[in-house]
Amino acid sequence: MTEPVRYSVDQDIALIAVDNPPVNALSQAVRAGLKAAMERFAADPQARIAVLYGLGRTFIAGADIKEFGKPMAEPFLPDVIAAIEASDKPVIAALHGTALGGGLEVALGCHARVALATAKVGLPEVTLGILPGAGGTQRLPRLTGAEAALDLITSGRHVGAREAETLGIVDAVVEGDDVLEAGRVFARGFLEGGAALRRTGEIDPGAKPEEVFASVRAATKKRARGQLSPMVAIDAVEAAYDLPFADGMARERALFTELMNSDQRAGLIHAFFAERAVSKIPEAGTATARRVESVGVIGGGTMGSGIAVAALNSGLSVTLIERDAESVERARGIVSRLLDDGVRRGKLTQDKRDALLSEAFSTSTEYAALSDADLVIEAVFEDMDVKKQVFAKLDAVAKPGAILATNTSYLDVNEIAAATTRPQDVIGFHFFSPAHVMRLLEVVVADKTAPDTVVTGFALAKRMKKVAVRAGVCDGFIGNRLLNTYRKAADYMVEDGASPYEIDKALVDFGFAMGPFAVGDLAGLDIAWAGRKRRAATRDPRERVVGFADRLCERGWFGQKTGRGFYLYEEGARRGTPDPEVIAIIEAERAEKGITPRDFTHEEIIRRYMAAMVNEAAKTVEEGIALRPLDVDVTMLMGYGFPRWRGGPMHYADAQGLDTILADLRRFGEEDAFFWEPAPLLVKLAEAGETFASLNDRN
Repeated sequence: MTEPVRYSVDQDIALIAVDNPPVNALSQAVRAGLKAAMERFAADPQARIAVLYGLGRTFIAGADIKEFGKPMAEPFLPDVIAAIEASDKPVIAALHGTALGGGLEVALGCHARVALATAKVGLPEVTLGILPGAGGTQRLPRLTGAEAALDLITSGRHVGAREAETLGIVDAVVEGDDVLEAGRVFARGFLEGGAALRRTGEIDPGAKPEEVFASVRAATKKRARGQLSPMVAIDAVEAAYDLPFADGMARERALFTELMNSDQRAGLIHAFFAERAVSKIPEAGTATARRVESVGVIGGGTMGSGIAVAALNSGLSVTLIERDAESVERARGIVSRLLDDGVRRGKLTQDKRDALLSEAFSTSTEYAALSDADLVIEAVFEDMDVKKQVFAKLDAVAKPGAILATNTSYLDVNEIAAATTRPQDVIGFHFFSPAHVMRLLEVVVADKTAPDTVVTGFALAKRMKKVAVRAGVCDGFIGNRLLNTYRKAADYMVEDGASPYEIDKALVDFGFAMGPFAVGDLAGLDIAWAGRKRRAATRDPRERVVGFADRLCERGWFGQKTGRGFYLYEEGARRGTPDPEVIAIIEAERAEKGITPRDFTHEEIIRRYMAAMVNEAAKTVEEGIALRPLDVDVTMLMGYGFPRWRGGPMHYADAQGLDTILADLRRFGEEDAFFWEPAPLLVKLAEAGETFASLNDRN
């Protein structure tokens, strides 16, 4: 077996190579190898300087995820880095690929850093509910100052080599792709220039910028929405200014340990692994993805144009179909603006944008233009008759083996597939708006969808840098089915006495970016109204019907786009203010039904909202709509704003205890037995003392 850390000497330069593919993670063997290499370097009379670098595609990309949740084995990373920093002979870190988390902390413990221009660095630990625990919060501010260090550590963002050089994280940036040569050249210059050995931990950080810490605390508290790790990370960075280095390291470790033992860390680790597990689908072992290089998109509205841009940015050629020349030009304009936005945000160059529009993107009003497409995505109005007409036309022109996908939020993909002679090639893609930004894609598998069609859908999602979740056919699939249910719970509470604004506040305090009524205004209240009218014919007579949202829609109050919904919006405003007329409409509805309003605490609002969500989620798992509980969690985390640090609704339910959720359902069921009827799966697990997590190993 290859040693994960190799030591060699080239003239008077020691070369310490980390070789732990695929990402050179800091496993116990790597930590031990680095410790041994430093001991050998210290005792080697020939070596005057060392270059520490990674073999393969990257430097050290962070911790070994195989060790997550397990007791850490010696040597501990802070001790390894301390040994590097304490060396009497200089150690140069040569960076390529990514130096993230513990990898960057290793580099910060070296005496200088050189990076290839393509390298990226970062300390993303807060995204896992922890903070840098091997000196990152103490060494980084000594190089960059407090403001930059706080930005990088509390956001977890990655920065490119040039920005890292500007910030003082790296000392030099080199073009090219030979990281070892870059390290050698830098080391030779270091020796010949007589540069003094500089230990990062010995740098005086200067006076503490009180205003910076106060400002960052306020901004981070608002952005974190209840997540602990970014706030605790600020305390750790502050220790770099308040305490001597050794004491600051001890403070960092104490805070790190505190977060390691937190429920939030467990939730974020669950989310991390769940995102990787959703790709494990039954079809993956039985089929191979079809080749997809050309994509057709039917419909050039906001959604269709966003899908087109997502495909273009993934290196696919795109043909977009609209009904007439005017609509074609409007769609081309939307696509152009979205690509322009990518240029402004630094996601692509102007030349690349121009090439995509001129070489990879075409438009037409004729379906025949799609005859050579490998995959076609229909993104027209959410109307079954319209979609069936589109698929009948597609069936006539698409080549054999082409995949035909419908972008639908609710509709029956089986019925759409039946409009063709090739149901095995038909699949549902539920993109989320804006489609070129949102990472979630529900891949809806119909009864006759072929396994290789499913596998191709997942491959396309990966190419588009999206996370695909497999869903079965039902009204709303996973996400919108749950949304329809927990939104009813919110509506019932409003009719019984809560205000929409109280409910939104409770959910924001819980960790959502927005409450359900603000979300409705953002999406457009007319969309949910159309869904309610569509489902009315098949509504169970036992279902409680709430009408106040319909009253708003009847007035033409559709939310932000009309300047009025549940909230009032000033011209161009994205944030609304409570509307007294909405309250009056709700009160009139209550009076008509003879409902005496009562108060709801924030705790009761959350308990009802989450009980409804979890109960419906259990039904989707039991029915096979969702493969596993983790698929529900990923859907809600990535598409519906569920607070990531809570891990998703199924993880949250496990943390609360399924017996607690079941008791709530039974208590609420005393007032509405139909709506609150517990899912059999939930009852079975709760009574057996088991968890949703116990079902996550199946696929």
